[in-house]
Amino acid sequence: MPQSKQSNTDAYSLILEAIDVGVYKPGDRLVESELAERFGVSRTPIREALQRLETQSLLERDGRSLIVASLDHNQMAELYVVRRELEGLAARLAAKHATEEEIRVLQDMVDADDALVNDSSALSRANRRFHEQIHLASHNRYLVQQLDLVHRTMALMATTSLAAEGRGEIAQNEHKNIVDAIAARDEVGAQQALQDHISVAFMTRLKQDAIRREK
Repeated sequence: MPQSKQSNTDAYSLILEAIDVGVYKPGDRLVESELAERFGVSRTPIREALQRLETQSLLERDGRSLIVASLDHNQMAELYVVRRELEGLAARLAAKHATEEEIRVLQDMVDADDALVNDSSALSRANRRFHEQIHLASHNRYLVQQLDLVHRTMALMATTSLAAEGRGEIAQNEHKNIVDAIAARDEVGAQQALQDHISVAFMTRLKQDAIRREK
């Protein structure tokens, strides 16, 4: 039984990561036999992982097939509203509860990520690590769980807002402002800085979508 449970967890994590890094994009069909062969896992845990992902709305039905879900305009807007509030709360709690070591890690992350501003894919991965570190620094397990689900759903967006021209450098400056507020134990300032950061990211994505619709 423990081995079966571990296999289920592994299959779920493997598929989720493949969606997250873009191996499977919105609209792609997921086939049990192909996934089992790719990941070296039997079909039973793959089937259970797919059911779990469907329950979380990360996959959807297309006839008898399961495909990676996509977000329409309203779903994206709803997601950003929730993300803005939860991320802001995480920053506020991080300003209150983060250890000095956790703050130092955030500062080091921002410094290191400056070198990635011209590589949107690498910066997107670094951005995710940065936000996850703030979540952990909030020291609230229930908030971390909710933000984990929000960030999984973000993977259903085909592109990153960090791909917009100049957005990488701007985002880095926003990250620095967030960390400065956390380091200063400015709870209100940290919350506002992170909420502003999410708002700008949302506006950037809306502009990207408008440009794509014109093509």
